[in-house]
Amino acid sequence: MAEPKKVLELAGHEVAVSNPSKVYFPRAGVTKLDMVRYYLAVAPGALGGVRGRPMALKRFVNGAEGEPFFQKRAPEKRPDFVQTVELSFPSGRTADEVVVTDEAALAWVINLGCIDLNPHPVRAADLDHPDELRVDLDPVPGVEWPQIRDVAMVAAGVLADYGLTGWPKTSGSRGMHIYARIEPHWEFGEVRRAAVAVAREIERRAPDLATSKWWAEVPSCDPAEYTIGTVPGRFARIGDPWAEMDEAAGSLDGLLEQSARDEAAGLPDAPWPPHYEKQTGEAPRVQPSKRRSGGSGSGRRQSTMPLIEVARAETKDQAMAGLERWKARYPEVWPRLEPADVLVDAMRGRSSLWYRIRLNLRHVPEAQRPPQEPLEVDYDPWAGPVS
Repeated sequence: MAEPKKVLELAGHEVAVSNPSKVYFPRAGVTKLDMVRYYLAVAPGALGGVRGRPMALKRFVNGAEGEPFFQKRAPEKRPDFVQTVELSFPSGRTADEVVVTDEAALAWVINLGCIDLNPHPVRAADLDHPDELRVDLDPVPGVEWPQIRDVAMVAAGVLADYGLTGWPKTSGSRGMHIYARIEPHWEFGEVRRAAVAVAREIERRAPDLATSKWWAEVPSCDPAEYTIGTVPGRFARIGDPWAEMDEAAGSLDGLLEQSARDEAAGLPDAPWPPHYEKQTGEAPRVQPSKRRSGGSGSGRRQSTMPLIEVARAETKDQAMAGLERWKARYPEVWPRLEPADVLVDAMRGRSSLWYRIRLNLRHVPEAQRPPQEPLEVDYDPWAGPVS
């Protein structure tokens, strides 16, 4: 017999939570209803980040340990209180995406299996002009969490020097995101140029800049401390640390001037996603499986670590199977790798996650390091159908 729905009264609407006791986090025993209640406990902060923004739905219908998928198009059957807006994509396709506006719509998307929220950096009222500049700090091989915190402090200083205020948040267990509110006067290409200028300036600086009060937690923060069990109490105690973000909108003029100086100095544009048309000033795009040993030709900043890529797969199981084949071919190399040398990354494709496996050969003597070879699994995440 099907479990009865739990009906909540929110923002003047009834929201039905289906299968409320369905377990989303098996090791912690967190259910779907627990997730809904968590988001309602921190609703002012959650809505501050997503309200009025189109949002792709990242749905974990089988719980946090299952494979999620991205749903761009809003479900056809949805309550009247759930708003949508039509977005256009580089492929020429369009989709009506969900726009969360209140607690009812927030609970509704969590009921669909959305554990984390993925809003666009634009408002539904103006889709052509982003009002957020985002800095994504994800660790590369050999970079531990303390170094991510150091880089975040550098990023805060860079943004401040260019008249912007950075607002940090942890991202999963290994990374950090920094958002800066900007005036909605620039198109996507210009905002991207400004973000590339931020990244280059971060690379040029030493991590010893002064901090402001909003960054006081960053030097000692631990992502493990921010859980579904701890964040509601923290939110009730200190409120929303990003509450003043909308009042801190800044200009991109300074960063765009820096971008122009970088371009004049001969620095190439950063790589664009493969589903975008080739851009003026962008370096050649080359798939890892087609790279020559003399260099990647991808235009990306090259890691100082001896890094090779083993697999790009549609599922994690397929990627891990490719790793097992690589291990069988290099039985004398594998024992030299430490757990931190094996990077298994969940990457976002058009409508679902795909998986990449890279190996850091820093603990392997140089003469014994395998070269970059054709991938054990060479899945193209951009070739499939768009949902």
